[in-house]
Amino acid sequence: MKYDITGMSCAACSSRIEKAVSAIDGVEVCAVNLLANTMEVSGTASEEKIVSAVTGLGYGIRAEGKNKEEKSQSRQDMLVLKLVVSLILSVLLMYIAMGHNMWNFPLPSFFENNSVAVAITQMLIAGAVLVINQRFFISGFKGAIKGAPNMDTLISLGSGISFLYSVFIVFRMTENKGHLHELYFESSAMILALISLGKTLESYSKGKTTNAINSLINLKPQNATIVIDGTEKIVTIENVKIGDIFAVKPGESISCDGVVIDGESSVDQSMLTGESVPVDKKAGDSVYGATLNKSGYMLCRVTKTGEETALAHIIKTVSDASQGKAPIARIADKVAGVFVPVIVAVSLITLVIWLIVSHNVSQAVERAISVLVISCPCALGLATPVAIMVGSGVGARRGILFKSSAALEETGRIKQVVLDKTGTVTQGIPSVTDIISDDEELLLKVAYSLEMKSKHPLAEAVVKYAEDKGIEPFNTEKFISLTGHGVQSYFEGKELLGGNLNLVKDIDEKHLEQHKRLASEGKTPLHFSFDGKYLGIIAVADKIKSDSKKAVTALKKAGIAVYMITGDNALTASSVAKEIGIDSCFSEALPEDKANIIKELQKNGKVLMIGDGINDAPALTLADVGMAIGAGCDIAIDAGDVVLMKDSISDAVDAIRLGKLVLRKIKQNLFWAFFYNCIGIPLAAGAFSSFGLEIGPMFGAAAMSLSSIFVVFNALSINLFGGKKKMKKTVKIEGMMCPHCEARVKNLLEGVDKITSAEVSHKKGTAVITLLDEIDNDMIITLIEKDGYKVIDII
Repeated sequence: MKYDITGMSCAACSSRIEKAVSAIDGVEVCAVNLLANTMEVSGTASEEKIVSAVTGLGYGIRAEGKNKEEKSQSRQDMLVLKLVVSLILSVLLMYIAMGHNMWNFPLPSFFENNSVAVAITQMLIAGAVLVINQRFFISGFKGAIKGAPNMDTLISLGSGISFLYSVFIVFRMTENKGHLHELYFESSAMILALISLGKTLESYSKGKTTNAINSLINLKPQNATIVIDGTEKIVTIENVKIGDIFAVKPGESISCDGVVIDGESSVDQSMLTGESVPVDKKAGDSVYGATLNKSGYMLCRVTKTGEETALAHIIKTVSDASQGKAPIARIADKVAGVFVPVIVAVSLITLVIWLIVSHNVSQAVERAISVLVISCPCALGLATPVAIMVGSGVGARRGILFKSSAALEETGRIKQVVLDKTGTVTQGIPSVTDIISDDEELLLKVAYSLEMKSKHPLAEAVVKYAEDKGIEPFNTEKFISLTGHGVQSYFEGKELLGGNLNLVKDIDEKHLEQHKRLASEGKTPLHFSFDGKYLGIIAVADKIKSDSKKAVTALKKAGIAVYMITGDNALTASSVAKEIGIDSCFSEALPEDKANIIKELQKNGKVLMIGDGINDAPALTLADVGMAIGAGCDIAIDAGDVVLMKDSISDAVDAIRLGKLVLRKIKQNLFWAFFYNCIGIPLAAGAFSSFGLEIGPMFGAAAMSLSSIFVVFNALSINLFGGKKKMKKTVKIEGMMCPHCEARVKNLLEGVDKITSAEVSHKKGTAVITLLDEIDNDMIITLIEKDGYKVIDII
């Protein structure tokens, strides 16, 4: 169950709420997010007990509401209004209190030689600022009374003591008018104004960190065009049911997850997978809600609605990751739990020491107040969640889904990567790689005639290749499957044979040498004969993905050890490993073997396992980070801690880089939070006053606000992840005849998210494209040639 929490101001607040709720019988996990002002609780405890525990500490709680964004905006608007009024009054107060005395700024004549009137005016203005910002006092004292002091307690003590001490001085001035310089009304007001300024900027900055989630939520379709008895009817998405037929017109967002039953189109799925090239859809293909239909008209049947859709799963994954608490956050939590009481104690000690040393009450009070207002548990509380939320959002935009904050942190600590072979390093679908024959057409005809009746994966590869070549098969009869050897059939009494080396006869030395070469390359040679005459070899292999070698190279350059693991034979495994640059591989491994290998490797450091099949699930679960290829099976995706939406292990490299960046930002934030307090508190206490280094209450309040803002903006810099120097490529194109062709090609290229611009010339036959990131040339070729033009070269 998720709840909205109100009244939290710092890490001490979230720490105490978490501790109180966790202590309730039946609560299994409690995670409080200071950044989002939310709490997620799992277990059997009743809602009444949870609500009672939170309200007992002085905070507000309610079940997470649907109109949360509107309420948040309303609170933001009120915050800004109060800030503006507070700043205007505080500046006026500063003018009266300091401008006249220090710089002889003019004041109305009735203030001349009337210090009591000046003091009372200051008191009234300061009082107005305190009333406007009463939330600090309500929250601070409520927390203190409930035994849960927070940052607002420090602020309210600092501002309140300044105000009360000054009121005391005003009464003294009725006897002796010489105490005007001892007033701290301007400090009491300016502390609140500066803290409000910091809170407003912090609130705005924190809102920036949730942009990734909000942008995903905004993608949710609101309506769908349902087709009933041939008539189209627009309904709200909540009224769509599984099994309904819905229409998708060109240029529209697809309203629901479903399957195409009629029509063809090209669909932009970049919001879901990060892949920029549109995907062709036809009857039987799946479509996903919020993706964009680029061209044709389609009729689809609804297969998933509501929280079961692909987009809903992505939103939930990103939200859960940002809601959770990373292991490194425990450092800040432990400190935050005792921070405020310690600061109050330090402030009292400072007051006593300066009273003893200086015998100056005004100076002692100023030092004590400075200690209260400069201390910042906010920075500690924000250090981790802002970085996690921004990192999760950046990953989602790039097709990398971290299921938890712990997964994101652990990914940044990886020392070893283990790759599954089939479907991860390779395409997972066998295809024809070589044909060796003196009569290729007859060989393909015989092979097609035999393999079209077989269901073996290798046979399917041969059939597809022959169909693509337009080969016509023989009308064979008496098909026989020779288990472990191959297949046999007959055409007009003539025998057709196909299979392994032992099945066919009369193989010459040349083809035997070719067999050995192909086998050594990890390919499977299939031999064929017709009417007793040997025809040749068709080699089939599971092709290596185009980016596998590049990804392995990048991992090794980053100092990460890379291994490959497969259930395939040793010869094929070593061949694939060698081709992509992996020095160590494990072959003929069963699922339990894979898990045992992961255990053994973990002795040398944290292990990330990347896989896509059911047999990878045990290893994915056991690894420090299990990373599932999004195109793989549901069991593998469920077992993984991270899901790569695209069918590419290059994204694993980006995931590790992103994890390291987030971890680095968290460490920077925690260092700053600790360093700031370690330096700021002694300065405020006057420990370095003999060297001329000291901080007054107003500067302390400004510094405290800036520390929180620094932490948030440092985390926001994660949004720059992946930013690279712009690159250019020149594509030579044949077939462009006029400016219309130029415009068509330009629109095609600039529709790719990685391409920022394209300068196209039909006279030169070129398109000069500017890229923000590397892009596969095959993708550009496919995009242009699909539209009827011919790509000659890409430079």
